[in-house]
Amino acid sequence: MPDTNNRTATARGIDCSTPLTGAKARQIAAAGHQFAARYLVPQEYKWKRLTRAEAEAITAAGMQVVSVFETTANRPAGGAVYGNSDGVAALKEAQAIRQPQGSAIYFAVDYDAQPGDYDAIEAYLKAAAAQIPGYEAGVYASYAVVEEMAKRKACKHFWQTYAWSRGKESSYANLYQYRNNVQVAGVEVDLNRSYGNEGWWNTNTNTSPAQTPSSSPTPNPSASPNTDSANPNPAEGEITMTREDAEKIIRFLSAAWFAAADQASKDEFNRLANEVRRAAGIQAE
Repeated sequence: MPDTNNRTATARGIDCSTPLTGAKARQIAAAGHQFAARYLVPQEYKWKRLTRAEAEAITAAGMQVVSVFETTANRPAGGAVYGNSDGVAALKEAQAIRQPQGSAIYFAVDYDAQPGDYDAIEAYLKAAAAQIPGYEAGVYASYAVVEEMAKRKACKHFWQTYAWSRGKESSYANLYQYRNNVQVAGVEVDLNRSYGNEGWWNTNTNTSPAQTPSSSPTPNPSASPNTDSANPNPAEGEITMTREDAEKIIRFLSAAWFAAADQASKDEFNRLANEVRRAAGIQAE
């Protein structure tokens, strides 16, 4: 599968080591971000550790959560032994914060790994994956590592960083980190974009972990009613579309919104998204 820089992103987001308060999460969402990647790590790393309360704050702000496990940058070079212990630790944290099963836990290869490291990294990822039953393993890494681990089927989700990638972007990447050390809402963050199958999640138990953020390009409609049928002759304000179909259509409109070349086009996609929301009984914004 060749690399490409011409794919259409479905959402924008951030990652950071700073725990986010409710106010900061809302400000980051207001700045146009639809997901936040945070560290799923043990208590001894509490300065960067994701908690249930923070996950709830991120969700309340209309964003999705991406979980990433990292203690030291080159730990995956330690192979299966480290993968086993890190998988156990990641599972404990995921269960503690009630991360929903079916979502992803990314394991970071946060250095310029060379081909001589690939066997150990593969063993690390597969060992970690074996220790997180109910969750799906992913890897955060450079272009070369993402490409190689995808070919080896070492995990199911791929988050590429531009670092050490020498200008290449893998088409395997579900997430792509394209800039580091940016200030958003007074928090130092890295900037990312997503392409689907991210494995993110939220604390709303009735929401699928894989759902596209409802805040892109318009705010979260999560508290609205659902329906399973449509009236062929609707009255004003009557529900004519299921919520499930509406969310599918809005996902495509969201991708078009990000690809739009001018504000007029963005406004039109936003209008269409609101018409779909109205048809499904979801509050329009």
